[in-house]
Amino acid sequence: MPLFKQVKKPVIHAAAPSGAEISPLRPAYVPKTPPCAGACPCGTDIRGWLVAIAQAEAYGRTSQEACRIAWEKIVERNPFPAVCGRVCPHLCEDGCNRRKKDDPVAINALEQFVGDFGLAQGLELARLPGEPKTERIAVIGAGPAGLSCAYQLARRGYPVTVFESFSQPGGMLRYGIPTYRLPREVLDGEIRRILNLGVELRTNAVVGWNIPLEDLRREYKAIFVGVGAHRGIRLGIPGETAPNVLTGTEFLNRVNQGDAVDVGRKVLVIGGGDTAIDSARVSKRLGAEVTILYRRSRSEMPAIKPEVDGALEEGISIQFLAAPVEVLQSGGKAVGLRAIRMDLGPADASGRPRPVARPGSEFELQADTIIAAISQEPRIDGLNLMHNGSAWIPTDGAQVKDMEGVFAGGDAVELGLVTIAIAQGRYAAEAIDAWVRGKPLEKPAAPNCIGPERVHLEWYKAAERHERKQVPVSERAADTEIQLGLSEAEALDEAKRCMSCGMCMDCETCWMYCTNNCFAKLPKGEHYKIKLELCNGCKKCAEACPCGYIELN
Repeated sequence: MPLFKQVKKPVIHAAAPSGAEISPLRPAYVPKTPPCAGACPCGTDIRGWLVAIAQAEAYGRTSQEACRIAWEKIVERNPFPAVCGRVCPHLCEDGCNRRKKDDPVAINALEQFVGDFGLAQGLELARLPGEPKTERIAVIGAGPAGLSCAYQLARRGYPVTVFESFSQPGGMLRYGIPTYRLPREVLDGEIRRILNLGVELRTNAVVGWNIPLEDLRREYKAIFVGVGAHRGIRLGIPGETAPNVLTGTEFLNRVNQGDAVDVGRKVLVIGGGDTAIDSARVSKRLGAEVTILYRRSRSEMPAIKPEVDGALEEGISIQFLAAPVEVLQSGGKAVGLRAIRMDLGPADASGRPRPVARPGSEFELQADTIIAAISQEPRIDGLNLMHNGSAWIPTDGAQVKDMEGVFAGGDAVELGLVTIAIAQGRYAAEAIDAWVRGKPLEKPAAPNCIGPERVHLEWYKAAERHERKQVPVSERAADTEIQLGLSEAEALDEAKRCMSCGMCMDCETCWMYCTNNCFAKLPKGEHYKIKLELCNGCKKCAEACPCGYIELN
């Protein structure tokens, strides 16, 4: 017989202050999408991998262990962190809430650091759990879209064969981006990891010419078309058929293949995008005096801002509000350009001011080579795809319309950023996997994005942004990478500037502010347990939470 009678204790709810009512509202953890991830075409868990680095010490991890976790989080969606850390225009930083306090977190520089860490450590991509598949998949094009699709399919266990028309893989990453921006050992290293998953690569294989598309449709369960936009658009003005008038893609392709290209003493480049800036800077490295003509103002230039700044630093002249009218020829060759000054009118379909020619403002410029870098399109001749004469392949959920088992993405579908191509390749792989298995493609909705109004900016300490250093102009050579990476110490400090918007970062603010002891600490990574039976709805935790993770409902 027990010495004491067991009595069930009643649940005691915390009392409200005298004269006050107990609020019916209770705190809840509500994760939100940080604006960095919301702006990233790849949808990479940027917050997750930044916080993994920032909290290394708190979790008892070495910096190397934290960087490995960060690398694994990135490659879940993007197998090219070292590449994107160099060439991505980092839209994520444009969305960073920290820019409302001081400067955005240097996400792109940190991605380069993590990507380079992965290469230096020899980290390999991993397959997902599951049995190997028997359905063979063909990928046309070894650019960022095709390789991204091949990677996501291979990690799911599919046998994948990539058909590439050029002699080496990489697509526009290899043949459209200069080596001073993207060293080939970096590109080769990240491609090698994808091939190491068992992906078969066939180069010099031009589907639609020496390999009929219908043959692939018979031999493979599904096909992904990821051909790049390697065909440059002409200016559409008199005289441009001269042999020394090149498109930007043609010029960069020849240079990147190692061809000797004699551009002469004076080069004119037409355009304001990345291809135009790359063409100008490569021409400068070939010894030419270079002038860029762009029909709008500096603020409308689509090129990455640091690349434009770099061109100006290197002595390249940019004439804004100027457009070509006619290529001047002598002896069958271009010797110059007649151009006209422009004014900016109302916005056009792109949302930018429409350039309008200024009457009587024509002028002439001399040139030994003219490079038209105004736009580009894919080469899909011979593929016999249902594109209705358009330069782009129409898709519905990544599947090519009216072509069962054929999918497409990247520049074959729309001209876009490398991160968009990578994202479309991944999405197509998911669509192919669902189609092969006869299941609907899952599209989980992302939580609502959290803006700066939901973050307590004053709670975070002001911290100067760490910028990547660059090789001095006087030391820049054709193959010298200009942009240097962050040091380990700089990278660790920079990661700590992340505010972990919309997700707990173990700051203990809720625990400290709660007078009723509603928050119980859990092991690292599990954060806190809310003991709602003790809560009186005072709102302190939600009001004090610096990252906007806690809500009352």
